[in-house]
Amino acid sequence: MITAGDDRQIIDAMLDRNRRALIDTARGLGESEARRRLVPSLTTPISLIKHAAAAERIWFQRHWADLDESDCDGYARRDAGTFSVDDHETLADVIDEFERASTRSRDIASRFDLDDTIDLPIEGTISMRWTLLMMIQEFARHAGHGDILREQIDAAGTVETMRS
Repeated sequence: MITAGDDRQIIDAMLDRNRRALIDTARGLGESEARRRLVPSLTTPISLIKHAAAAERIWFQRHWADLDESDCDGYARRDAGTFSVDDHETLADVIDEFERASTRSRDIASRFDLDDTIDLPIEGTISMRWTLLMMIQEFARHAGHGDILREQIDAAGTVETMRS
C-alpha cells in the first residue's frame, strides 16, 4: 500500500484499495448469498460489484476515452441498469468483469494528467483528479454498503447454523 508519494501515486493507490475492499465484501459468498436482497433496492453484494464495473466504463471508457456505448466492454449507461445481474452470471464472473473494467480504467486514466479536463453535460468541466477522487468516494461508499450486507448475511448464516 502506498501511503506517501506524489498525488497521483497516492490517489491511484487509494482507488485500487477501495476497488479491492468492495470485492472483499462479496468474496467467499455462495451464489444465492451474493444475490440475497436485504434492502428494497437492487443492492446486493453481487449487484454492487456489477454497478462498480459499469461506473468504471461510464467514467473512463465513455467520458475520458470518449467511446460510444457500443465500444465499451459492457453496460455503460447512467441508470439503474448498472445494478442488473443476469441469472447466468456468477459472482466470479462479475468480479472478473469489475477487475477487467478497472484494468482498462487504469490504462485510460494513465493517459491523462490530474489537471487535464473534459466537459460533460451534467457535471460541467471536470478534471482527472476529480474523477479519480469521485471514484474513490463511490467505491468506498459501496464497500460500506457491502460490509453491512455481508454482516447481515453472515449473521443469518450463524443463526441458521445454531438452529441446525
